[in-house]
Amino acid sequence: MAELKEARVPDIGGYDDVPVIEVLVAVGDTVAKDQGLITLESDKATMEVPAPFAGVVKELKVKIGDALSEGSVVAVIEATDSDTAAAAKPADKAAPAAASAAAPVVANDPKVEPVAPAARPDNIAQASIAASPAVSASEAAPMGAGLPPVRFDADALLPGKVPYASPAVRLFARELGVDLAQVTGSARGGRIGKEDVQNYIKHTLQSGGGAAVAAGGGGGGGGLNLLPWPKVDFAKFGEIEVKPLARIKKISGANLARNWAMIPHVTQHDDADITELEALRVALNKENAASDKSGAGIKLTMLAFIMKACVAGLQKFPDFNSSLDAAGENLTLKKYFHIGFAADTPNGLVVPVIRDVDKKGVIDIARESSELAKKARDGKLGPAEMSGGCFSISSLGGIGGTAFTPIVNAPEVAILGVSKSATKPVWDGKQFAPRLILPLSLSYDHRVIDGASAARFTAYLAQLLGDMRRVLL
Repeated sequence: MAELKEARVPDIGGYDDVPVIEVLVAVGDTVAKDQGLITLESDKATMEVPAPFAGVVKELKVKIGDALSEGSVVAVIEATDSDTAAAAKPADKAAPAAASAAAPVVANDPKVEPVAPAARPDNIAQASIAASPAVSASEAAPMGAGLPPVRFDADALLPGKVPYASPAVRLFARELGVDLAQVTGSARGGRIGKEDVQNYIKHTLQSGGGAAVAAGGGGGGGGLNLLPWPKVDFAKFGEIEVKPLARIKKISGANLARNWAMIPHVTQHDDADITELEALRVALNKENAASDKSGAGIKLTMLAFIMKACVAGLQKFPDFNSSLDAAGENLTLKKYFHIGFAADTPNGLVVPVIRDVDKKGVIDIARESSELAKKARDGKLGPAEMSGGCFSISSLGGIGGTAFTPIVNAPEVAILGVSKSATKPVWDGKQFAPRLILPLSLSYDHRVIDGASAARFTAYLAQLLGDMRRVLL
């Protein structure tokens, strides 16, 4: 005997109030287990909510624009006793129109709210566009009256053939200067995804049409006019091996290219004398080791002290703890202090985020950073653990180097690079004395931060690391 069951939103990585951008089924549709019911769109990813069991959709509890969290009821399904529904026909694409007939259809625009609380503050407002022509639920659902199926795609639903893409994809394309009208979507109903935008850029550059990709957000700023990417048959010159790029590198590569192309980077270098701080760190670790017979105690790292110093710097220079909107007109100043740090993994770099660093001691920071770094290496970081950062630190001190230019992690406006410390002779007014010097490299968005502010920030940071007692002031 079939029974009515509720289909709920599963664990979506800790996000709350994630907007529904697409309803994939209608009342009366037969669905298979794991078939998509709706699509949610956070600032990090697009997620389909699957049916937890096969059956017939008896009631839809959501519509486009609703904000859902883990455990929210999506639909009521009359579950079947077997998996025969897996072979049933897929839901008609008129479902989204039917599900939202009682309300205006929300267009997939970057200005649609709500977004998850962990999402970056883009100062976005809500907008809606009425479907033309409007499609009622009775018109969309086949009732045996011989009505033709109602098309649900960008041309039929959105006025003026507005490209069919999610808010995040629209923002992504605008930041890269890509005209979505020129991009062909590969997802359901011709929907454009980030990979479609990336593939369009690759094809444009390879075909010599780099001018189609504008240098500025929103399509302005003139073309890049890049030469086509060189095509070389490397096998002619010797033995080669071709292997696919790791998924993390593909994702981060697109973000890095965007950030480097769109943010006017400047890097300020300075040195911090950490002789006393390093002595304190070593002494504290010895004390911890002596008191912890198991040997499993937390080891203090220089990164934990640097994070505390950075928070003091962000508090003194608030512009460094801000984000610029996509139009380059408004600055969002943050009153919280979440610090990201680059973690090296076998598949590439990821940036876990430690929240409320201003409220934690260096031991807690060291413990949390160690746990997050391990999760990163094991590939177990969740989306919530990599979002909401205000400022990032890229430390290469354990490897080497004297200076480098880290790339700003948008929508942040600055990032600190830390190189390997070295003992150097420093004149103390009477003689040269050996001091442990830590090189600092601060890259910043020159649209928000000028050179004088960057120099003051790094000088203040070096002063704090030279005497951490100043953090208490």
